Amino acid sequence: MLPQNKFQEVVFTLFMAFVMVYAMICYNIALNVGGMQNFIFLAAFKEMIIMWPIAVAIELLFVGKLAQKLAFRFVTPGKDPMIMIVLAISAMSVCLMCPLMSLAATILFKSAGVEFVAVWLQTTALNFPMALCWQIFFAGPFVRNVFGFFAKRK
Repeated sequence: MLPQNKFQEVVFTLFMAFVMVYAMICYNIALNVGGMQNFIFLAAFKEMIIMWPIAVAIELLFVGKLAQKLAFRFVTPGKDPMIMIVLAISAMSVCLMCPLMSLAATILFKSAGVEFVAVWLQTTALNFPMALCWQIFFAGPFVRNVFGFFAKRK
């Protein structure tokens, strides 16, 4: 289920951003330390305090509407199957959020110095496949199902 009003949109965004940002922080820490380790699950919460609000703000102020606008160049609500609309919006969201969140992470957590552009591009390139797969196959279905469960109960 997708949000039906502004309140639901904010709740949905808070939940989706949490699930996406947490997973991507874990992924990036794992890349930095050479692989997944147990300590990463707790360590990720230090960056969550900073990155989660950034993701929510970017999504609500900019990406959400633009992702829909871009997706609707490929799919038509009411004409195309709902799954295609959801996948198109999800893919466009990742296309916009990944470079922006990688930029924020590069500024805040990487000492890129004169290699700033190169580090940002590399961070984006490493994050994009993970973000897209995580969104399409895990976070998106999970968040929509949980959100739908609670939205229908009201």
